[in-house]
Amino acid sequence: MSNVHVITGGTGGMGKAIAELVGKTGTVLLADVNKDRLIQTKDELVTKGVEDVHYQTVDITDAENVRALAEKAKSLGTLKSIINTAGLSPTMGDSKRITEVNLVGTGIILDEFLKIAGPGTVAVCISSMSGHMVPKDGPYVEVLKNPLAPNFVETMEKMTQGIPGAAYSLSKLGVLLIVEHQAWAWGQKGARIVSLSPGTINTPMGRQEASQQEQMKVMLDHTPLLREGEPKEIATVVEFLISEGASYITGTDIRVDGGTIANIDKVRQ
Repeated sequence: MSNVHVITGGTGGMGKAIAELVGKTGTVLLADVNKDRLIQTKDELVTKGVEDVHYQTVDITDAENVRALAEKAKSLGTLKSIINTAGLSPTMGDSKRITEVNLVGTGIILDEFLKIAGPGTVAVCISSMSGHMVPKDGPYVEVLKNPLAPNFVETMEKMTQGIPGAAYSLSKLGVLLIVEHQAWAWGQKGARIVSLSPGTINTPMGRQEASQQEQMKVMLDHTPLLREGEPKEIATVVEFLISEGASYITGTDIRVDGGTIANIDKVRQ
C-alpha cells in the first residue's frame, strides 16, 4: 500500500511546497477549507509531476470533518505523515478564532490521527518563531498543553484579553508544548511527533503580516541571514523530518528562521 502524506492548509504557500516534495514518495491528501483552491492546487501539482493527489474540504476545528479526513487517509494507504500547516496569523481573525484554529484544531488533528498512526508515522506541526518569544514558565503553560479541555477557548480569551497578537503568540507556544507533551503517546505507537517554527517566510500569509505589522520589518532587519525564507526551505526540512534520516527526532521543535530568535535580544534593545 502507498505511503500517505496528509497536509492540512494544503493550498497555502508552505503546504504546496511540502506537497511538491513529499508527493514524489507517496500519495498526497490535501485538506483545506476552500474546495476551489484545493482543485487548483491539485492541478498545479499534477503539472509538476505529482500525480497521486487527493483532496478533501476540511475545517480543522470540526472534529467530524477531521475524523472523515483521517478515514480518507486510512482508505488510501498507510499513514506516513500528517503535516499540519493550517493556521491563522494575527491579521486573519479575532483572538477567539485564532485560538480555535491554531490550538483546538491542532488538538483535534493530533487526537484523530494518533488513532491511525503506526510504526514510522510522523506528525509535523507548523508553529512559528513567535512561539519562542513567549516565556515557557507562565500560568498558561499547563492550559496550553490540553487544547481539547472543557472551556479551553474561554480560558484562553481571559489570558489573551481578546488581543489577536497575544492569541497568536500563545497559540504557537502551545503547539511547541503540545508536541513535547504528546511525544510519549506517539512513541507508544512507534510514531514520532515534531514541530517546526518558521521565521519570516515569503508566502501570501507572510506578506500580509509584513504589510500590516511594522514589527515584522524590524525582525527581518535583525535576521542574521538578512532575508526572508522561501517556502521550499520549509518544505526541505519537513521532508527530512519525516524521513528515516530523522528517525530519532521526536518531541522537539526545529527553528527555520534565518537565525532571528538567536538574535532576538538585539531586536529588543
